[in-house]
Amino acid sequence: MFKNKEEFKQIFQNNVVSKLGKPLDEVSNEDVYTILSRMLREFAGREWAATNRELRQDQEKQVYYLSLEFLIGRLLGNNLLNMGMLKTVKEGLEDLGISLGDIEEEEADAGLGNGGLGRLAACFLDSLASLGYAGHGCGIRYQYGLFEQKIVDGNQVELPDDWLQKGFEWEVRRADRKVEVRFGGQVETREEDGELYFSTRDYEAVWAVPYDVPVIGYKGSNPDYHINTLRLWSAEPVREMANRNMANGGNYYNYLNYNRSVESISEFLYPDDSHYEGRLLRLKQQYFLCSAGLQSILRTYDKLNLSYDHLPDQIAIHINDTHPTLVIPELMRILMDEKGYGWDAAWDITCRTVSYTNHTILSEALERWPAQMIRELMPRVYMIIEEINTRFCKMLMDKYPDDPDRVAHMAIVYDDQVKMAHLAIAGSHSINGVAALHTDILKEREMRNFYELYPQRFNNKTNGITHRRWLMHANPELCDLISDSIGSRWITHPQELVGILKYSEDAGFQEKAAAIKQHNKQRLASYIEQKYGTVVNTESIFDVQVKRLHAYKRQFLNILHVMYLYNQLKSMPSHDMVPRTFIFGAKAAPGYYLAKSTIKLINTVANVVNNDPDVKDKLNVFFLENYSVSLAEKIIPAADVSEQISTASKEASGTGNMKLMMNGALTIGTMDGANVEMYEMLGDANMFIFGLTADQVMNYYQHGGYNARDIYNSDPRIKEVVDQLVTPGPFAQNSYEFDSLYRSLLDGNDEYFMLKDFDSYAESHVQIEAAYRNQKDWLKRSIHNIAHSGKFSSDRTIGQYASEIWKIHPVNK
Repeated sequence: MFKNKEEFKQIFQNNVVSKLGKPLDEVSNEDVYTILSRMLREFAGREWAATNRELRQDQEKQVYYLSLEFLIGRLLGNNLLNMGMLKTVKEGLEDLGISLGDIEEEEADAGLGNGGLGRLAACFLDSLASLGYAGHGCGIRYQYGLFEQKIVDGNQVELPDDWLQKGFEWEVRRADRKVEVRFGGQVETREEDGELYFSTRDYEAVWAVPYDVPVIGYKGSNPDYHINTLRLWSAEPVREMANRNMANGGNYYNYLNYNRSVESISEFLYPDDSHYEGRLLRLKQQYFLCSAGLQSILRTYDKLNLSYDHLPDQIAIHINDTHPTLVIPELMRILMDEKGYGWDAAWDITCRTVSYTNHTILSEALERWPAQMIRELMPRVYMIIEEINTRFCKMLMDKYPDDPDRVAHMAIVYDDQVKMAHLAIAGSHSINGVAALHTDILKEREMRNFYELYPQRFNNKTNGITHRRWLMHANPELCDLISDSIGSRWITHPQELVGILKYSEDAGFQEKAAAIKQHNKQRLASYIEQKYGTVVNTESIFDVQVKRLHAYKRQFLNILHVMYLYNQLKSMPSHDMVPRTFIFGAKAAPGYYLAKSTIKLINTVANVVNNDPDVKDKLNVFFLENYSVSLAEKIIPAADVSEQISTASKEASGTGNMKLMMNGALTIGTMDGANVEMYEMLGDANMFIFGLTADQVMNYYQHGGYNARDIYNSDPRIKEVVDQLVTPGPFAQNSYEFDSLYRSLLDGNDEYFMLKDFDSYAESHVQIEAAYRNQKDWLKRSIHNIAHSGKFSSDRTIGQYASEIWKIHPVNK
């Protein structure tokens, strides 16, 4: 696109004049962002078309990754990096007196996800394109993201995340490729020549209109680059519904109600499911995604003019957690009702086409839907689910004739509930966990009966992150240091990061790594000072916990320990403690009261600590509001310590642990999720492991024997901080503000073992402080973390999915 920065400057300035009618000295940062992103999208469009054309011509097998979330973050900087234009554009803009960093701030984070599920999906798309696989995303174009978080008087307040307010420059509306999704109605059955035929009448129709976003792969030294597609569906009303409504005696206001009902389908991510209407809307979203996505996939397949017998040879459909599980009965419906297949053939095709990733063992996240709700919303699909369940249970009864309890436990439909994980397992050829420990728990405990039935289907694919965004773009100075030391081949072969191990004790390398970390800490400190008006001690240990707020992730344990440190400093003012800055970032679900109380507690402690002259030089706490991908890119490169402290057995994998490791932070964590695999490489020398193991936790859950009050009564440190939750003093203004947190520990018997793990957690922090005092040794440990992080690149993960599940290979362009 640009041979050099001079050519870029000329083309850019010509676009400013021709598109905006302004001279360069009158353009705003928003104008620059708009022009630059449109230039890139238009240029990428040619390669995008070329990729799609070659996929059709070569009849390459294609993967479609269905997910309710794609937390893609900002795209300008990432696309410049992958297109090989970042340096040219950055330097060209600097010549024109424009900062690329300031321009990137003009882009809103795409409101298409919430946490690790969506971020993983985004990393996978980046790796699929960068490795040259034909793999596309399929999601929903939410009008509003989860919410914009504001902290008011220490409390989380949710505001609309209107991320599309200024448009989304990277998307292309494809109105000509819209499809119709149908809800409700009555199923009619007729028999012809001994065959049953099904059709639905009096349904409510909705247009699903696709908006395509190019997923630009990393170009590197290649002559061109591979571009896949993220297709996002938006719900729009069908005008013919108005005509039908009027013909049936309806009125204008009924049509407006219909319009509003349709628009709500793609209006916002995760409607409140604490009431029936919210749950119904969530279910509509899931079927909307599955129906629209599947119609689009099969329309592409039809262009190959192949029999549907060959569908699994040309198409792989992957469902990211249970949200898109309805793709299984929907594919069955299309194959039988529209393509004329019998049940057995349709089921064989479906199972060989679909694969499923399980992301959790938490009971509240293993979706169950009321059978009646599905029956009313998608009656034909429910008939198929019932038939799947009937045949599945018959097979189980034949296999286990003396074990009716096992059959009942494994049933897809039971007690008027449809268990989506069971449906996903029954209708997929592959079921994978996302870390070795998580997969073992699935096979040995949570899904043991299914593993015994289908042992060949279960496998592990440990999660990964795209090192292009989380190292090359977020931490370019560190990226340059690595390339200067071992060459740039690691960029396309990230496991070769291990090559920097030979520099782990090199004084010159350590000095440069320390300077880069310090610069990143200063950059984050400047952001905090500008936003919150508080000066941060950049010589302190930056201790970071940034992730979705949930009780099992134990932000509560972290802040209880901070309270303990505060008490220690108040009682011993001369205590020689390495200064510590604790940084939190998290959103709590709007209806999750305990999580929101934890946010209030963190902010209350921060207000006390940061304003106490006795401790503020040694201890600071910051809760950075509205945590997002772009904010993570500021925080993660600055972190010294990574808090990965979930209750063992609860975190399926985690990916924040990998991002922080890749940027040189040392982990304090439990033996949970991917921490286990990190520990296998790093050992005690380079991680700080504490707490109960997964086996110990599950033993307590199964057999009891844990009494939180015993620990509360026996450890004066714990008793003091727990009592401070309800005793008027530095942290509690009254006895009820944090009463729910207090009761969760004592009356609720500390479900996530925070008090049990407190002592070993505190001891690990003592070890961290001692290690940090020896900077040479600390830097050695940090370099070991960076060196071993290449294993956790999503390129490795996607390579395993491609060869072992999807059976695809890179496309040769």
